[in-house]
Amino acid sequence: PRGHLVDGQTEPFPPPSSFKFCFKFKPSHTIFNFVAEQNTMAVAMQEDNNQSSSETHMEFSSNATTIDSSVVQSRIRQSVSLQQQDAEMDVEDSQPIFPKLSAAQAAGNKIEYRRVRCPNHRYTPLREHWEQMLTPLVEYLKLQVRFNTRTRSVEMKTSHHTVDVGALQKGADFVSAFMMGFEVQDAVALLRMDDLYVESFQVTDVKLLKGDHLSRAVGRIAGQDGKTRFAIENATRTRIVIADQRVHMLGSYANLRVARNAICDLILGAPPGKVYNNMRNVAKRMNERY
Repeated sequence: PRGHLVDGQTEPFPPPSSFKFCFKFKPSHTIFNFVAEQNTMAVAMQEDNNQSSSETHMEFSSNATTIDSSVVQSRIRQSVSLQQQDAEMDVEDSQPIFPKLSAAQAAGNKIEYRRVRCPNHRYTPLREHWEQMLTPLVEYLKLQVRFNTRTRSVEMKTSHHTVDVGALQKGADFVSAFMMGFEVQDAVALLRMDDLYVESFQVTDVKLLKGDHLSRAVGRIAGQDGKTRFAIENATRTRIVIADQRVHMLGSYANLRVARNAICDLILGAPPGKVYNNMRNVAKRMNERY
């Protein structure tokens, strides 16, 4: 029986809020055994939680039934307006997309011209390779080209078919390289690649030479049957043209620097064997790099 002993009589014992105790009374021995029933406590706490959650759910449901329809409509309108504001901000933040301009549109619908004069010693090669030069200029760059026999110059101009803005300058560089003495196959590389350049200098710019000394310096650059020039070209992957006292080089910036240093050493009087050895080392390093 639940209770406690007061003056030899049992009276009801109020259970505490957290624990419930079971008392076992033995008349022969006035001993009370207190046993804590934790499982009973857990069950009681779970029942209390279930009851409180059901009460709150009933309160929420009763409150939900009393929501005004005007409040719901105002919240819907507010959400719609927020979505419209987000869409407008996205449109403002997006970058505009413009179509690509043609060469004529970039120049303000004006026709641009270029004229490259033909030297006397390149007139015959130009006449022989004229068709080979027209093919990349007309079909690839979409330029209009003609040869003016009165002024002996190649004239080029843009049209509404020209797409690339730099097509006219590329065509002028291509024709100029051919006029310097490069082959058509080598000059076409200027149209296909953007990191190729043409560099020219005179032998007297490196060292003031006159008479036979100047002739010997040019001979050292060319070599016997062009052997030295070919060695420098193959080692540095450039193209070299020797026209009287002028030297023209075609290639990338780094390769032009190596070839220029080798030619300057030859002009200053370095023996060809030493230049060959340097070119061999340069070619070895370039092959390892690529």
